[in-house]
Amino acid sequence: MPATPTLEHEQALWADASLVIGMDEVGRGALAGPVSVGALALAADCGAWPEHLRDSKTMTPLRRASTAPLVREWGVSAVGHASNDEIDRLGIQVALGLAGRRALVALHAIGIDVPAAAILLDGTHDWLAPALRAPLRTTLRAKADRDCASVSGAALVAKVDRDERMVGADTVHPGYGWASNKGYGSAAHMAAIVELGPSALHRRTWLRETVQT
Repeated sequence: MPATPTLEHEQALWADASLVIGMDEVGRGALAGPVSVGALALAADCGAWPEHLRDSKTMTPLRRASTAPLVREWGVSAVGHASNDEIDRLGIQVALGLAGRRALVALHAIGIDVPAAAILLDGTHDWLAPALRAPLRTTLRAKADRDCASVSGAALVAKVDRDERMVGADTVHPGYGWASNKGYGSAAHMAAIVELGPSALHRRTWLRETVQT
């Protein structure tokens, strides 16, 4: 049974900040498409998290699709993206930072006071800070996508957004199976790259290391 996230770690951050913004990335390991970062802003009076919220990687596509709207109603969310071209030019770490900054800019544009918030970032490496123009109060936590409801929610909305983009891209660049593999390196996807060559959405620098074209 997948672990249920809680607001235990957010509670500690709310002691010093009016808002907590959970953040997580999706698409880091894909061969095609963007890397995406979700951000979910929650106030201390946000109430209980949606019943079925879990680490998005453990949820079925149907459960993700039904739970994401509940997450968006529960808090204020945004998703930022960095393109495959940016990943190729700048590297994945810089691209993650760009996507994260874009998510925060989008939150700011809809009225969230980002500088006053506490950021709860999944992982043990702060890829966000180098992309920011001013420092933010950031807490890193390993497995936050599993344990922290704000981060679980952020990852979920990012996953659903990115998956929808890849399903749409599958109709523009058919043959790679993105409607099912979402740009990740399945056997069928890699075979299609060999047969068809890379598309405009493939990360060319990554293909050199994984597929003989």
